Amino acid sequence: MTRLRATLALGLVLAGVLGLLGATVRVPFVGLGDGPTFDVLGAGADGRTVVEVTGPVPVYPPAGQLRMTTVAVTTQVTLFGAMAMWASGQEQVLPREAVYPPGRSSEQVDQENTRQFVQSETDAEAAALRYLGYPTAVQVGSVLDGSPSAGLLAPGDRIVAVDGRPVSTPQEVVDALAPTRPGQTVTVTIQRGPLGAPGPRTDVRVVAAARPDGDPRGFLGITPTNVVDSPVDVRISLGDIGGPSAGLVFASAIVDKLTPGDLTGGRVVAGTGTIDALGRVGDIGGIRFKMDAAREDGATVFLVPAGNCAEAVGAAPEGLELARVGTLSEGIAALEAVREGRPPVPC
Repeated sequence: MTRLRATLALGLVLAGVLGLLGATVRVPFVGLGDGPTFDVLGAGADGRTVVEVTGPVPVYPPAGQLRMTTVAVTTQVTLFGAMAMWASGQEQVLPREAVYPPGRSSEQVDQENTRQFVQSETDAEAAALRYLGYPTAVQVGSVLDGSPSAGLLAPGDRIVAVDGRPVSTPQEVVDALAPTRPGQTVTVTIQRGPLGAPGPRTDVRVVAAARPDGDPRGFLGITPTNVVDSPVDVRISLGDIGGPSAGLVFASAIVDKLTPGDLTGGRVVAGTGTIDALGRVGDIGGIRFKMDAAREDGATVFLVPAGNCAEAVGAAPEGLELARVGTLSEGIAALEAVREGRPPVPC
């Protein structure tokens, strides 16, 4: 009997220790789930208008809602927590490196997500104003002191081509420079003068240097940005959100506020998708969670990037109509269909 009691006691102690470990020790996984949605045609939690458009042009008040969507990421996951997420079927458990690549801290990833969000705002503005007929271009936003471009290029120089490759957006400049290596001469074709009346094209030759961060690509020391010849001022105010996936919704909101009528037809529409300055829509991650959250917040139509359609069709909640969107023009056409009571182009 004494031996049995000792065995039972030891078993209870071990069970307690294992329970404590399972409830407190973190495992190298993250959880993905439904995140909050935000009506970008209205005001944020701080009371500020999310997408504010001002200037000497008519601005039209919206009647419906256009909601951007997010994915919630749980980073502090215990063994029992991971098991509960997996068992619920409402969240997805992934290895931590799927969200935080090896060699990069969570702070670095968060900083990159913030940078992408800010870039999505400027790309959305450029795409929307370009759609509305305003001239757009890509220019040198800043030049780092002491860099290879210092004294050769200046803020405001419009970049027309890189090594003969035409460019129209900041990302196209980055892509054109990707093959460059330190010591290589890069020809940057620029124009100076007003955007509506640019001067002659000039080839500027810059010798790339080694990047400070150790990246093998060549380094010119410039930051390319969008520029738009427009009297419109757009300010986007939203809290602690990261990543580029709200670009389509931001651009659609700007177009809505600068065109007569209400693009949503008074309905609750949600969506997601990256966008570049030319209005091209890119696919995103977590479409299932974004659709679920949108439906929960009353959306009946969801703008889906064309590249996400196959996944979205099999995961859409009941009552949510999916509209396939490959460009901003297609997104606006989908909203116009919703307003007029017609079905948008489906996934």
